[in-house]
Amino acid sequence: MDFSSRNAQPATAGTAAPVSTGSSSKRANRPDSQKVTRIVTAAGAFLVAVLLVFVAITVFTSNRNSQAGFVDSSKLQAVFLNTGQVYFGKISTLNNKYFVVKDIYYLQTSSGAATDATAAANTSVSLVKLGCELHEPYDQMVINSTQVTFWENLQDNGQVAKAVATFQKQNPSGQKCADQSNASSSTTNNVQNAGNASNGSTGTTGTTNTTTTKKP
Repeated sequence: MDFSSRNAQPATAGTAAPVSTGSSSKRANRPDSQKVTRIVTAAGAFLVAVLLVFVAITVFTSNRNSQAGFVDSSKLQAVFLNTGQVYFGKISTLNNKYFVVKDIYYLQTSSGAATDATAAANTSVSLVKLGCELHEPYDQMVINSTQVTFWENLQDNGQVAKAVATFQKQNPSGQKCADQSNASSSTTNNVQNAGNASNGSTGTTGTTNTTTTKKP
């Protein structure tokens, strides 16, 4: 009897051994999974940081290279559209979507009765102040940036800038639009003759006249 009871104990102990071995293997796997989780979390945080730095650099670079930084607020600007129309004024807003231009002028050509041979000599170019057209728009224009081919700052001694300065001097309170049924009067500044006069010479025929409309 003693021998039989003694032989039973090792059998019981032998069957319990695999259970304890399985539990220890699970415990051994837990540190590995936690380590992987930490690595994944750290890698994700690093990628987010890199992305934020990239976005910040991109925004800074785009703002630095923006066309708006080239606008000289003390000068007039010429905005050339892909339709062939040109507007002169002050660019107050410029971004990748639209331009906002104020204090606007535009060119208008006219020619008197003449033969084909003298038509070019009799053609005059007038600078018209926006605002007294049939629909009487406000002196502000929002232009889609896709319609602009290029724009540039104008020098004060150019023909357009001089004509605008003369118009503003003659109309210190701004342009006043009369009834459109009435004939309008205009103040014509022969810019080329003015330039020749400053050089001590007289004007010649066939010069380009810059005209600003003025309505009583």
